[in-house]
Amino acid sequence: MDALKVRRSGGVVIPMSNIKYLLGRPNYTVHPLTPYNEKACAFCDKLSQELLANPNSRAFPDIITFAFWCRKSNILQLKKQFNDNEKRIGRGLTFHIAPSNIPVNFAFSFLFSLLAGNGNIVRIPSKSFPQIKIICEAIQQIFTDDTFAEIRDNTTFVEYPSSDNKITAEFSAISDVRIIWGGDATINMIRKLPTKPRCVDVCFADRYSAAIINGQAVLAADKTILRHQAEKFYNDTYLMDQNACSSPQIIFWYNVTQEIKERFWEAVEQQAQKQYFLQPASAMDKYTQLCQDIIEKNEVIGLHQKNNFLSVVSLARLPQDTTILRGKCGYFYEFELETLSEIASYINEKYQTITYFGIDPEEVRELVLQNHLTGIDRIVPFGSAMDIGVIWDGYDIIQSLSRIIALR
Repeated sequence: MDALKVRRSGGVVIPMSNIKYLLGRPNYTVHPLTPYNEKACAFCDKLSQELLANPNSRAFPDIITFAFWCRKSNILQLKKQFNDNEKRIGRGLTFHIAPSNIPVNFAFSFLFSLLAGNGNIVRIPSKSFPQIKIICEAIQQIFTDDTFAEIRDNTTFVEYPSSDNKITAEFSAISDVRIIWGGDATINMIRKLPTKPRCVDVCFADRYSAAIINGQAVLAADKTILRHQAEKFYNDTYLMDQNACSSPQIIFWYNVTQEIKERFWEAVEQQAQKQYFLQPASAMDKYTQLCQDIIEKNEVIGLHQKNNFLSVVSLARLPQDTTILRGKCGYFYEFELETLSEIASYINEKYQTITYFGIDPEEVRELVLQNHLTGIDRIVPFGSAMDIGVIWDGYDIIQSLSRIIALR
């Protein structure tokens, strides 16, 4: 179906061309349900089963991670942790504008809203990711089962050019919630579009992330432990070419020597050589960025680069806004702290995730609280940077997507 018709609240049918209907039903009259209702939980588990049974899924770690997240045991654990004493119900219809650079986030976004009790319009990325095809085919297969007819009839997956603001405006006008993933400019543009007076926007904007490493932990680690930590760091960064907002761009070291840093980076380099495919264009981009950094940044005092799989630029000083230090495809910045508390002076509202090795995460959280920092929403160990969940970017997503029925 190449065109959809959107029924506005006044009963006028507005035709829209340039849109591709992928799955579900173009039904925009939804009946909200309670969070973690039985049908939504069963759907999540069925999707997990379909994906894990598909041999094509095995080539994509992000699909496997998603499939394990939505398995029955995890969803029931989330339901158990949810505060149902408030008696909540979904807000109605959620319009999802998925990110263009992270293949599976559209699916997480959909399930978050489904579990909150909402109907959904999901705009998937127009970029052709194989992960999107695999997940959509699994959902389509589930929708052939009338057990999930109510979810099918309240779900629409669409694809259209992101530049077509007219379609985005029409969907925005009928939605009760908008989940907007994107850069700051994209979010600001979409926020200007008219919505219902009570429409709630949940925005996942451009963020920045860092890692903290205690050098003594690297020194104390045997070869096996160090290899495992390097693999976890690799998964946090290289798997998404450092495009994920939660992937560290800068590494803060303390209790460290140059020899300790070299030991860690050599382990990461070995992991990247073994697993990473570096596109020629990406290799050229990294080389160009390195040349620019050396020419333009007086604070550069060192470089770790034995090949093009890993480039680490050591800095003597940091700019006032550290979030301008961004790399991709295995390009990192590093800086030595005299004390862990020093990191507080470099954190701003753009900071999302701190990944760590060899530190007490509670100490970092206390730094956030005691210094009244506007940034850092997550503090997680190596290997967990991209473990998205119902608490993300400082939001309790299920609560944000539902409303309370209060009694007095």
